[in-house]
Amino acid sequence: MAHDHGSHDHGLAGHSHGAGHVQGSTDKKRVLIATFLTAGFMVAEALGGWLTGSLALVADAGHMLADAIALGLAWYAFHLTGRPATRRLTYGFARVKTLVAYTNGIAIFVIALWIVYEAWGRLMNPAPVLGGPMLVVAVAGLLVNIASFFVLHGGDRESLNMRGAILHVLGDLLGSAAAIAAALIILATGWTPIDPILSVLVSLLILSTAWSLMRQAAHVLLEGVPASLDRDLIAKDIEGAVKGVREVHHMHVWSLDGTSNMATLHACLNDGVDAHAAVSAIKKRLAAEHGIEHATVEPEFGQCADSHDEHDHHHDHDHAHDAPRDRRHYH
Repeated sequence: MAHDHGSHDHGLAGHSHGAGHVQGSTDKKRVLIATFLTAGFMVAEALGGWLTGSLALVADAGHMLADAIALGLAWYAFHLTGRPATRRLTYGFARVKTLVAYTNGIAIFVIALWIVYEAWGRLMNPAPVLGGPMLVVAVAGLLVNIASFFVLHGGDRESLNMRGAILHVLGDLLGSAAAIAAALIILATGWTPIDPILSVLVSLLILSTAWSLMRQAAHVLLEGVPASLDRDLIAKDIEGAVKGVREVHHMHVWSLDGTSNMATLHACLNDGVDAHAAVSAIKKRLAAEHGIEHATVEPEFGQCADSHDEHDHHHDHDHAHDAPRDRRHYH
């Protein structure tokens, strides 16, 4: 049977798109402000680290350099998202944000590993560190990072792109805090190994968070079912709540960018049921109860159009009680 697209709930979708556009515009401005704050202080911190001999400051400046680039990419991702879909990119550019989030996670991994490598060298060959100037630069860096964090914190935390940007700034904030702690210990005791040790601890904390971000972004890129949804339960809900639906199969649920959920499915209808009305009811149910605003529903009567032959079709139903639902119907 042909796909029925005539029943999209444009009221819900339009409202969601309008609210998402406003939120995206606000997030774009927040990321741009954070980019300028981070890039502006990065140069000062790099010079401070070089002059004082502090690896903690150099490491934090390295974080801020990568973060300035990553935040710039995040801003550009928001910029691209506003562009309309094209003949070649029919979904538009929304998924660019997820690609940037995944790239950000990789960048954090590389920087953190570099810091660990540098710290090992410092522990093997300790170098003098000027605690006083180091403390001044670290405090200034902390204030700048706190400002950037609060600018981003007010944005959409459901967006993987925003979460990636916040993660970068949070890493800088932790780096500044570690630099302050190292400077205070050096001033009080003169023990310089604390500088690379705290740098490594901060890197390990950031690595664990970066892994979580990369895993979630990869799940979206692989078009996995969003964590907040259960495909099989949604199928059962439609079968039980929408009149005339005998069975739902070939169902796929995914997210375009971590926030916009989508679905495709085959709805096997009872004889005599109005296909247009059933499809419309299914789409409204998906939007109202499950937050799936865009769905493509293929109504069917009798044999599934995608069955290879009649034997295969009957074989599936003959073993209805012998195999789990997801192995029988969902591909």
